Amino acid sequence: MDLNTVRDVRDARSHEPWRPGDAWLGGGTYLFSEPQPRLRRLVDLSRMGWEPVTHHHDGSVEFAATCTIAQLSRHGRRSRVRAAPLFEQCCRAFLASFKIWNMATVGGNLCNALPAGPMISLTAALDGECLLQAQDGSLRRVRVADFVLGTGRKDLGEGELLRSVTLPARALASRTAFRQASLYGLGRSAALVIGVLDEQDGSLAVTVTAATVRPFRLWFPLPPDRSGLQSALEAAIGDADWFDDIHGLPAWRRHMALRLAEEVRRELTTDGAR
Repeated sequence: MDLNTVRDVRDARSHEPWRPGDAWLGGGTYLFSEPQPRLRRLVDLSRMGWEPVTHHHDGSVEFAATCTIAQLSRHGRRSRVRAAPLFEQCCRAFLASFKIWNMATVGGNLCNALPAGPMISLTAALDGECLLQAQDGSLRRVRVADFVLGTGRKDLGEGELLRSVTLPARALASRTAFRQASLYGLGRSAALVIGVLDEQDGSLAVTVTAATVRPFRLWFPLPPDRSGLQSALEAAIGDADWFDDIHGLPAWRRHMALRLAEEVRRELTTDGAR
């Protein structure tokens, strides 16, 4: 789609002052999908030269905001960490063609802050941390689970940039379980639940996305039984937190999220018969 209100596109390396009507341009798959009447200038990040995937000495892995879904998928298929299958599972949760895969970025998916964003699901479940950069160059970090505040809302100041997302080594070494539900085949995710079992201390994290307006990541020092998990989810997720659109009513999303959460609990625990 043509953005007929945009008058200029500048290279992000030029460091010009931020002004009203500016927007960061990563892959552009969302920006060019619908009218953006408030925009006057795009600040293009494509020439920043950020390495898509960086492996750190402590075992953590950092993904640049400009890392594409195709690059993330290739990383997941080559990786030998225990949680590697989760990367491809979340990439496949996109309602997108291969052309979109080669343009859409990890950072763009997070910053759109849509409930069905599978990069939100992936990075929140693995306890990811966002690196944010302000216009003055100052940096701050915030957990992905706290970065997305609601549908289309995120913890970003005016002109602030999501630079990267880092996944800790401990989460990458954990066992994972993935469940997704849609109203129809190859449809947009209406409920997506990921379980992460830390085999070092036996703790379990269950993350609910797509069914809710923001990610909910519940951590248990020891895996709960069925009723304990359901009670914790119902206490954490209020009635207003269940998402409502043409892809699923809140009551159905709630039912599916609780059902899928129990499935991942059973898959990851040895006492799943409880």
